[in-house]
Amino acid sequence: MRGSEFAELKAFAGVVERASFARAADHLGLSPSALSQTIRQLETRLGVRLLNRTTRSVAPTEAGARLYDRLVPMMAEMEAAVAEAVSATGRTAGTLRINTLTIAAKRVIAPRLGRFHKAYPDVVLDITVDDGLSDIVAGRFDAGIRVGERLEKDMVAVRLTPDHPMLAVASPDYLARNGEPQQPADLHRHACINWRFPGSGAVYRWPLERKGKALEMAVAGPIVSNSQEVMHEAALQGLGILYSYDDDPIRAWISAGRLKRVLAGWSPTVPGLFLYYPSRKLPTQALRGFIDCLRDRDIAPDGGQRRSRQK
Repeated sequence: MRGSEFAELKAFAGVVERASFARAADHLGLSPSALSQTIRQLETRLGVRLLNRTTRSVAPTEAGARLYDRLVPMMAEMEAAVAEAVSATGRTAGTLRINTLTIAAKRVIAPRLGRFHKAYPDVVLDITVDDGLSDIVAGRFDAGIRVGERLEKDMVAVRLTPDHPMLAVASPDYLARNGEPQQPADLHRHACINWRFPGSGAVYRWPLERKGKALEMAVAGPIVSNSQEVMHEAALQGLGILYSYDDDPIRAWISAGRLKRVLAGWSPTVPGLFLYYPSRKLPTQALRGFIDCLRDRDIAPDGGQRRSRQK
């Protein structure tokens, strides 16, 4: 295969994975017009249309989908071969593609970026923040980070955080106007701030539990969003009751008196965050180092011995 042909196929795979010429062009370091020309050359050379384009979206045709499905394992194998060749020199290099939830990106990955780069300066971290629970295999990611209850099947899972208590909270102003719920059924007469899952569009049902009795509540209110920041602001501004992970911002607002906890006896603990990767694929040295970094273990620049920093 000539180099130009491989570049065309790589460009095609990039467009399919990102469902966008603009995003794929940015990832590949090309202009959108140059990428579009590359795809046209590929379609002309093969004599078949590979992508359906509209002003708002791009998706593979039936022939394009078949080609992409065959390309994915081939490209993954080529990337693994290159990484293996580089590792033989004692240097860890290449690109590590991670698909992660917003909460994990902000609270687990971001604080440790400098530490990982210092240990592995030749590794490029390509981090996609995605609350839509995308398929990491189809997207050719090396690993993903999800809440434990939403892990994909046939994956190796590595715990990153403990299980999280859930907290129902509201502003003192809201509670002064509407009273406090005493039982889950009381939520039906309250304004509740809802989370909508990106991708599926489903609205989160609140899990509640007390003395072995568990239930899920579908609640309603003036705000439904897939943004934690929007939901936090809605609660702080007195628009309703928020159901959230027990995390630093929520605890800080409770301590400052800006939010108050309700239904404390009904709040369960839900699974924490896990990094996961396909069980059929051995982790690269870069991924092993990334996992150690996220778990706050010592990481050696040469990928050598590590020891846990946790007692």
